[in-house]
Amino acid sequence: MPDATPSPSDPINELREEFRTHLETFYARLKLAPPYESVEKAIRALTTAVRALPLPEQSRIAADPSLRWEQFRQAFESSGLSKKHRGIIAGLAHNRASLNLPSEYDAFLNFFMS
Repeated sequence: MPDATPSPSDPINELREEFRTHLETFYARLKLAPPYESVEKAIRALTTAVRALPLPEQSRIAADPSLRWEQFRQAFESSGLSKKHRGIIAGLAHNRASLNLPSEYDAFLNFFMS
């Protein structure tokens, strides 16, 4: 029986792992415990969204950091992560410079700034 585990070079697997790393970094720098169930839901949402795209589009996303971050942002929102720890993160986000997060993470922080 063939192994169903994706190969390490699978672009979707690489996107999922990159997204997981970004989420771990995001919550660690905010000094918050990640809402694990919602994190897993976000990773599933990313996987489902990217798998639904044609292969050429998947390749474009895998090769372009801005397209990857757009997918990460959409999965962050659709999974409900943008509603978790809302008050705490909104307070932290007002002092953006103290968060020690690269500007890419504004894709997540912007949900808390409204």
